[in-house]
Amino acid sequence: MSLLRQHLLTRHSVLPGFGLALGYTLLYLGLIVLIPLSATFFRTATMGWPAFWDAVTTPRVLASLRLTFGASLIAASINAVFGLLVAWVLVRYSFIGKRLVDAFVDLPFALPTAVAGIALTALYAGNGFIGSRLEPYGIKVAFTPLGITVALTFIGLPFVVRTVQPVLEDLEVELEEAAACLGANRLQTFQRVILPAIAPALLTGFTLALARAIGEYGSVVFIAGNMPMISEIAPLLIITKLEQYDYAGATAIAVVMLVISFALLLAINILQWWSSRRTRKAV
Repeated sequence: MSLLRQHLLTRHSVLPGFGLALGYTLLYLGLIVLIPLSATFFRTATMGWPAFWDAVTTPRVLASLRLTFGASLIAASINAVFGLLVAWVLVRYSFIGKRLVDAFVDLPFALPTAVAGIALTALYAGNGFIGSRLEPYGIKVAFTPLGITVALTFIGLPFVVRTVQPVLEDLEVELEEAAACLGANRLQTFQRVILPAIAPALLTGFTLALARAIGEYGSVVFIAGNMPMISEIAPLLIITKLEQYDYAGATAIAVVMLVISFALLLAINILQWWSSRRTRKAV
């Protein structure tokens, strides 16, 4: 029956058939994604391994890579927790101004990243509204790695909220009520009923927030301070090398970022696949 249904859908599909659609898909991905990335690897291949290794193992490059990936992981983890909380409030509660709060979630999507960076810098600088209240306690945000984490958290929050929110809307409240009737407390209900159902979506949101944070530039460059070995991110270092006409060094750093990013995303996708498979088996 499923094969017949699939055949009928294929014959009466609005879009072109599988062969033509797949051809356009591969062509589009090749032009937009694969060819530019391949050009980066080809450009780096002309350097030779010793020159490439020397370019990516300097203390300045290693410090920028550690800062970029470390701050991105921290920001994505924060968003995974608080993004879930925001999505839960928007789905499960009704309150005055709910639509306004829901619109604010999408603000980092619509706001130009440079504007976000300037606004965050003005708020968290030593003379800013928030920064002036934190500095007496010895907490300096702007022009430090902490400021970079704040900026990356700001731009990554919508990815988690908008990914988890539809899953929570489809999650039946009766499941929680049944768990409560069986004697489960709130923590047990969350761990055994809610979390397994939303885990794939939560991992997807975490992945999207992480990917966005790794490549972010506009909202970070103002609040970072851009001090080498302290608050200089890898994308900024790439721009700096391009301005110095060091194209080989810039592409070498870009290749390292691509490889590490791909490895992280692949690991997260495998974990997401395993989590989805485990959830289906449990059901």
